[in-house]
Amino acid sequence: MSNRRDFLKKAGIVSAASSTAILGAPAVVSAKEPIRWRLQTYAGPALAEHVIKPAVDAFNVAANGEMIIELYYADQLVPTGELFRAMQKGTIDAVQSDDDSIAAPVDISVFGGYFPFATRYSLDVPVLFEEYGLKEIWQEAYGEVKGVTWLSAGSWDPCHFATVDPIRSLEDLKGKRVFTFPTAGRFLSRFGVIPVTLPWEDIEVAVQTGELDGIAWSGITEDYTVGWADVTNYFLTNNISGAWCGSFFANSERWDALPDHLKVLFNMMMDSSHYYRQHWYWGGEAKLRTGGTKMQLTTIPDEEWRQVELEAYKFWDEIAETSPRNARVIEIFKEYSGVMEKAGKPYRYS
Repeated sequence: MSNRRDFLKKAGIVSAASSTAILGAPAVVSAKEPIRWRLQTYAGPALAEHVIKPAVDAFNVAANGEMIIELYYADQLVPTGELFRAMQKGTIDAVQSDDDSIAAPVDISVFGGYFPFATRYSLDVPVLFEEYGLKEIWQEAYGEVKGVTWLSAGSWDPCHFATVDPIRSLEDLKGKRVFTFPTAGRFLSRFGVIPVTLPWEDIEVAVQTGELDGIAWSGITEDYTVGWADVTNYFLTNNISGAWCGSFFANSERWDALPDHLKVLFNMMMDSSHYYRQHWYWGGEAKLRTGGTKMQLTTIPDEEWRQVELEAYKFWDEIAETSPRNARVIEIFKEYSGVMEKAGKPYRYS
């Protein structure tokens, strides 16, 4: 009669003695010191718990002691506006942010963050990069800059106003001191908004003290997550962009030195972060608009908001004139917008 020992022998696996030795052997752990990277995100601790920390934690487990990513939050090691230079110098190894906020010295940096009306939904960002050629343009642009490698772009939340006083018309925007992104601020200043730049962790207090009248830096999910819903009273349902465009970057020397399997793992980490944000923001925006109790919703009528959209298209043409590469990006935006509008619902509702 056949037994387990006979089966193992016939299968050619191992002898009983050797199988016992293998099963009982302790895991082999390399004595080599792990590769250590310092990655700084644009996000403060509460927001980073969603936009990056789960992915980094997973990477550190999967790397199995070969590599450890140490995560730092907004302005913790380096001010956000100096992140690019710090990465070039090797002060930090990697960054999660948008091109605009970190002052990336490339012409396309204006498209990072919230470029007005370039996107309507979060899925627009990965489609533009993977299917419409933005990925190759970003690789080209950063290939001209020494010391930093652009790795991957993904989408975040839409850009809405969270304010102390209600916004129900374009007139209500005039004179409002608002924390926002550089390019978004340039555009919004056409409607009387006064863009203000402050360290991320100072925003809540600045609203409380009256230094700021509002924030145009996020959707309602972040307003609740980071505490801004506690110091503002109103949320404007109109937005100037359907999704923030952010990226991962790395010091080129450090990236090139990674073995291929850790590069693959890092790419999977970035994809994990991108995926998490897709559902977290999409669900959060709807849930908090309908069930949130801290902010009252306001809306500027569609016919009036149309003026903002038309002004954005003028802004597009102005940016296209700043460099041939930026003109290529604008042409892609126009092509993509045309395809989406022609496709109709659910791709575009207006």
